[in-house]
Amino acid sequence: MQTFQLNRRTDAHLLSDYIKGCEKSFELLIHRHKSKIYNFIFSKVLDRDIAEDIFQETFIKVINTLKNGVYNEEGKFLSWVMRISHNLIIDHFRKSNRMPKFEASDDYDVFQFLTDESPNAENILIKNQVVNDLQNLITELPEDQREVLSMRLYREMSFKEIADITGVSINTALGRMRYAIINLRKMVEENQILLIS
Repeated sequence: MQTFQLNRRTDAHLLSDYIKGCEKSFELLIHRHKSKIYNFIFSKVLDRDIAEDIFQETFIKVINTLKNGVYNEEGKFLSWVMRISHNLIIDHFRKSNRMPKFEASDDYDVFQFLTDESPNAENILIKNQVVNDLQNLITELPEDQREVLSMRLYREMSFKEIADITGVSINTALGRMRYAIINLRKMVEENQILLIS
């Protein structure tokens, strides 16, 4: 099948073609989603080498799952790959005994429910799930909002630094953060995610 024709096929069709032996289909799938997946990983680990390693490991897992015939086609391919990469990021932080911080500033306290001072095993599991759910929602934000949110929460950058890096005014950066928080809150309600008080 010509590359042009393959390019017009859905992820599900490309996956099906790959499982039937068309390697080119999988190359196109990777090419189609590479930047989104890599940027997601990099936004969490903030290290290009580590991000590259996790990216490679993600696709090794994807290939092994597909080759072993245990891929469940319910849901979208990209969401499935994002979940795999997210789990590998968590594994990376566990191995390095360095879980990422999820606190925000006083102005944007979406993650304030994560600051329970008396963690027990159950609370930790619940909080990990909440963080996981929120991170999945963050990937659904428009790219400009996601970028500002990521820089602010995960890299602890000031709005001036964010504005300089993204080439916008401080007011625009603040506005994007505000819309990101509003959209996140809406998605939290729509997805009925229980935030721990």
